[in-house]
Amino acid sequence: MKALVYLGKDKIQLEDRPVPNLEAPTDAVVKVLKASLCGTDLHVLKGNMPTVKPGHVMGHEGVGVVKEVGSTVELFKAGDHVIISCIMACLKCEYCRRGMYSHCLMGGWMLGNTIDGTQAEYVRIPHADGSLHHIPEGVDEEAALMLCDILPTSFEGGVLDGNIQPGNSVAIVGAGPVGMAALLTAHLYSPGDVIMVDRNEARLTMAKDLGATHTVTVRPDSQATAEEIKQLTERKKGVDTAIEAVGLPATFELCEQIIAPGGHIANVGVHSREATLYLDKLWADNVTIRTHVVDTYSIPRLIKCVQKGKLDPRKLVTHHFKLDQILEAYDVFENHSKTKALKVVIDV
Repeated sequence: MKALVYLGKDKIQLEDRPVPNLEAPTDAVVKVLKASLCGTDLHVLKGNMPTVKPGHVMGHEGVGVVKEVGSTVELFKAGDHVIISCIMACLKCEYCRRGMYSHCLMGGWMLGNTIDGTQAEYVRIPHADGSLHHIPEGVDEEAALMLCDILPTSFEGGVLDGNIQPGNSVAIVGAGPVGMAALLTAHLYSPGDVIMVDRNEARLTMAKDLGATHTVTVRPDSQATAEEIKQLTERKKGVDTAIEAVGLPATFELCEQIIAPGGHIANVGVHSREATLYLDKLWADNVTIRTHVVDTYSIPRLIKCVQKGKLDPRKLVTHHFKLDQILEAYDVFENHSKTKALKVVIDV
């Protein structure tokens, strides 16, 4: 089979690899129909993920058809069309029992990390009963692909942790794929104002098309940016929910500047260095801060939203490539400021 292999910092290559076999009775092998690129894949490519060793197949997002299952798999059989969760869950350990699948003692983030991933023609899925989801009849595979990672990431860590309520004001700092997914899923809770904040004008324009009520271009002076956001809110004191969707100190600190008394800061971005916590102000304003690595517990709920027409994740897809064009796909995805790429789909 063809598979995209990580060879070391800034080195990936499409190679011929053996089709994976079952290694445990809880495994499944899935024929991948569609995969997609994630910002985490770029972190891997840049050598920023020390857990990923050279020789591993890239990718953790995909949909496909089950080829075979292990002897103890109960919920899936050969021929089933499935969503591959980006998080593997054994369903038995302490963390799985608490719904914290990302911290599963036998799973967690494995695909494209500690084992071969989804950017290939076939992939082995450990703990299949807790790591796959049926695609209901009538649900588009491309829409289902967006439920592997980006939608549950933004929904769980941004919308739910941000405690969005009907009529609330929401600012989403970062108009990348996760920020745009947060924008889509925020509307499930009927907020009042949804303000998208970014420095990329093309993405801000796209955010308006996806339902943002206001857009704010980041200025060199963060205080000026913060004041512009506050002026867009009813009480001029800030937003009820601030979703950080970038992973930089400056963007987290901007969320601290714009949150209203009693508000919620929901951090979704992946941070690699410390940010300043203005605890004196936040404590006095009764501000709640939540951090969250995606657990994917919300995938069944999101499937229902897609199935009932309440959510259309296909709006996030901007580019399509074949598997043999995947190196070009990475180049397009990485240079999004020029290519206007958001979510890139690989048709396997």
